[in-house]
Amino acid sequence: MSHRILVAQGGGPTAVINQSLVGVALEARRFSDIARVYGAARGVRGIIEEDLIDLSQETTANLEAVAATPAAALGSTRDKPDVKYCQEIFKVLKAHQIDTFCYIGGNDSSDTVRIVAEEAKKGGHALRAIHIPKTIDNDLVGFDHTPGFPSAARFVTQAFMGANLDNLALKGVYCAVIMGRHAGFLTAASALARRFPGDGPHLIYMPERTFVIDRFLADVKATFEKHGRCVIAASEGIHDEKGEAIITRLAGAVEKDAHGNVQLSGTGALADLLCEEVKNKLGIKRVRGDTFGYLQRSFVGCVSDVDQREAREVGEKAVQYAMWGGQNGSVAIRRVADYGVDYPLIPLEMVAGKTRVMEDDLIAPAGNDVTPKFFDYLRPLLGKGVPDVARLRAPKVEKVRT
Repeated sequence: MSHRILVAQGGGPTAVINQSLVGVALEARRFSDIARVYGAARGVRGIIEEDLIDLSQETTANLEAVAATPAAALGSTRDKPDVKYCQEIFKVLKAHQIDTFCYIGGNDSSDTVRIVAEEAKKGGHALRAIHIPKTIDNDLVGFDHTPGFPSAARFVTQAFMGANLDNLALKGVYCAVIMGRHAGFLTAASALARRFPGDGPHLIYMPERTFVIDRFLADVKATFEKHGRCVIAASEGIHDEKGEAIITRLAGAVEKDAHGNVQLSGTGALADLLCEEVKNKLGIKRVRGDTFGYLQRSFVGCVSDVDQREAREVGEKAVQYAMWGGQNGSVAIRRVADYGVDYPLIPLEMVAGKTRVMEDDLIAPAGNDVTPKFFDYLRPLLGKGVPDVARLRAPKVEKVRT
């Protein structure tokens, strides 16, 4: 039997999502009964518009070059397909005699794979549907971590190394807002920037804990009085006791995306608003804010080698499971021993439409920092060659002026 595979990329790009794409394309070449590997432009939208390319005709050298390039080479989409949309996807798959569908994406993408698989079963079409994971938010249920997160976490770690040094040289308050609507893993990665006692970030706020403005101001005041400065990492998804995003409470009018979610990324509003609170309520003059925004997703030259390898391997495993396993599912990453990984195929229902958040034992009791266990969790994912920083050690010269 001659098999045909279709692969697509959905949701936000990452630094290693193309490794998974190339993993599928090259692993397929090891199977003589796979006739074609197609790629869909712009995710599932490219499928229903039949905007496909034949990856089977790409050279290995060019595929490897694309694999090392961040962002989504096929293009992506934020479309969130319903049953009717997935029925249209299924029609195209059937028309092109595609019997394996691989979708690289997060929890919404896994739900798309689930619905397409169900529609194929109803239509009597033998289809293997495999979800290949990716998300910098690290929020897939049933996973130790997800491809894309380690590289984004490395960016956050290194960026805070520099921000801390800057703040140490010209003291004041610095606040950076980091992606993460519901899960604080990426914001928490800032903690690994610390190299010396007193290093920032001094305060880390994650969406797993209620954010109280007055408590935040008290934390900043105490830190500033202790160190003469304060470096803050805040998740874009921080919210009050009612679950309302802080950006909504402070800004009032906010934009919403196609799914009705408050727009958190692509704007520097939250950082600016938090800085204004510090200036106005605490009277600290030098207060600066940044929003990492989209920089952390596909930053060239700040990629974890561990992330690259695992992103490639989940793509390879997707093809293997499709050819040998005969089951639909999501290729999970599970940690083994000190640090190794396994790639079990888990049911789509376990992942689809669900959101993982940081476990309680990774968050410090005060709610504004992480625990040592988080350091153990993240450190092996950052990969080799994370830069270090140094400080002058020369003794002070004794004052002699009278």
